[in-house]
Amino acid sequence: MSPDLTPPGSVRSAAEVNEQIRALWLRAGGSLSAQEREEYEMLVVEWAAAIRGRVVEAA
Repeated sequence: MSPDLTPPGSVRSAAEVNEQIRALWLRAGGSLSAQEREEYEMLVVEWAAAIRGRVVEAA
């Protein structure tokens, strides 16, 4: 896991997480290693949770 990932339970906006996902893809040059794939999957889960949280707030 990358040291710049926020620990579980921390709350970041979907935009912040999306920016980190974009940066990961840019660094990887479009092809993820096994470690990068793991980081990507964790970021996508965090992004989805942030989106769900935003939808609940709006409701």
